[in-house]
Amino acid sequence: MWRFRLIPDNTKIPFLRLRRTFFIVSIVLAVLSVAVLLGRGLNFGIDFAGGILIEVGTEREADIGQMRSALTGLDLGEIALQEFGSPTEVLIRIERQPGDAGAQQVAVTVVREALSANYSDTLSYRRVETVGPKVGGELIQAGIIAVVVSVFLMLVYIWFRFELPFAIGAVIALLHDVLLSLGIFAALGLEFNLPIVAAILLIVGYSMNDTVVVYDRVRENLRKYKTLPLLQLLNQSVNETLARTVITSLTTLLALLALLIFGGAVIRDFSFAMIWGVIVGTYSSIFIAGALLLYVQPQRGAQKKTVGQAERTAALDEDLPPARFAGGPEPEAALPEPEAPVANVADIARAADAAEAALAQEDEDGPEPEPTGSRRQRRASSARERKRRRRRRGKR
Repeated sequence: MWRFRLIPDNTKIPFLRLRRTFFIVSIVLAVLSVAVLLGRGLNFGIDFAGGILIEVGTEREADIGQMRSALTGLDLGEIALQEFGSPTEVLIRIERQPGDAGAQQVAVTVVREALSANYSDTLSYRRVETVGPKVGGELIQAGIIAVVVSVFLMLVYIWFRFELPFAIGAVIALLHDVLLSLGIFAALGLEFNLPIVAAILLIVGYSMNDTVVVYDRVRENLRKYKTLPLLQLLNQSVNETLARTVITSLTTLLALLALLIFGGAVIRDFSFAMIWGVIVGTYSSIFIAGALLLYVQPQRGAQKKTVGQAERTAALDEDLPPARFAGGPEPEAALPEPEAPVANVADIARAADAAEAALAQEDEDGPEPEPTGSRRQRRASSARERKRRRRRRGKR
């Protein structure tokens, strides 16, 4: 039966051979993102910058150009109008006016009078919001803390699940994704508000999920192949998880494209941020996260040997238990200690008699020792020796 496979099995794409090229591309994009952030900055919305937000509805299709003309000469500073969800709904953003809350209320009254002169009774006001600079500053601080804390917790999670070098590689990939996401918003001038902060946090989680899948396969292969060079091992791990990574990203993109097209202006920027984040996260998990392990050199086992130095062989590891660390030395087989013979009393007695008989035979067969000393001493010694031999013969 024929089956369609988007990604074939057993791919051997040399991703890590091109790692320097992808590193250069990522560094260039990161530098451009930093330059745009420092130059143009983010286009903070009402949530962060403060100001007045008015949502109005009309009975017929709204003429945004006519509304803009009616509000241009009011001397209220920057005014932005956009269709909000449907052609009969318009979102009006006005920069914060100098003064206290009373000055903001006066600006709202002036806008209402100018719109009522053109739309009379056909205009309805859905909501009016005013955000002060203090609240906006607090929201910016809270958003930064949320992103930093999430990245730090990801570092701790990977550290405990794998080890520190894996955590370093994962966090570098995360920072890469966040920086490129902020850079695209600054470059395109898209409004940066609280929903976009939520999108950034979702991007962090999605990118980490893809990276963990790749790293988990790397860890399995480290235990399986002991002599395979680290470059080939990492490339094989990325290829083995390629189908899962690509298919998961494509299904997520299909849902996000539906939100972008049919969700309306309310969630359009959020959908765009998520689409960009999924693309960047998939790119970093395939081309960046695995390649970083070549430089941070994860350590394995109690002796802290690097993965690149550890000898691995697939043939020898088929029968090894999976709990053994990949980088550690192979355990030497313990030699069984010899069993001590069990002796009884009869064996001991027979051994003693045999030893005494051997000594006696040696005395009989061996030559008599040459006597030394005076003649009397030599005679006495010879007599004692003859008596001792007669006693031994009598015992036998």
